[in-house]
Amino acid sequence: MRSLILAALCLGISADEAFKVKFDVQLDDNTEGAFVVEVHPEWAPLGAARFKEIIEQKVWDEARFFRVLPGFVVQWGIPGDAEVAKEWQAKKIQDDPRVESVSNKKGYMSFAKSGPNTRTTQVFINYGDNANLDGMGFPPFGRVVSGMDIVTSINSKSGQSPNQGQIQQRGNEYLKEAFPHLSYIKTAYFVNDEEL
Repeated sequence: MRSLILAALCLGISADEAFKVKFDVQLDDNTEGAFVVEVHPEWAPLGAARFKEIIEQKVWDEARFFRVLPGFVVQWGIPGDAEVAKEWQAKKIQDDPRVESVSNKKGYMSFAKSGPNTRTTQVFINYGDNANLDGMGFPPFGRVVSGMDIVTSINSKSGQSPNQGQIQQRGNEYLKEAFPHLSYIKTAYFVNDEEL
């Protein structure tokens, strides 16, 4: 946790200050778009700090949206480079406690996980109001503040067919072969209000 806070301070963002990240995405061969997420560290401090670290280190550049379930969620976060994915898979963070006033509503972003204290780099944005996830240990740490139309335009043709184990092992090599139509993140970066 200490190293995550230090990384945030180096970026000029205090550990408890809200900040924004812009995602430039490739929806299909001919269509690009962007969305902006506003992160609130007071909602989930460890999740927000991990998110900062991921953005700073460009972990999601070229990462595919591999689980897209209209009405439920869009999920991504396994790095496209298999070596990077292997490194980050071992960097688990502790769970954040739930903040009662914050819920998995449409447009809110949370980390995915496979059990207690297993969050790494996978996140999802809620396509609908999924309050049932609140009590299951998925505390939101941010919300989409612009470009939700882009988020809902992410290619959903493959649903949740891509195999996460194969993504971890082979990265984009596997996804480009088996699911070449997936939308993906070109890059994600910090922005301030003047840059929007």
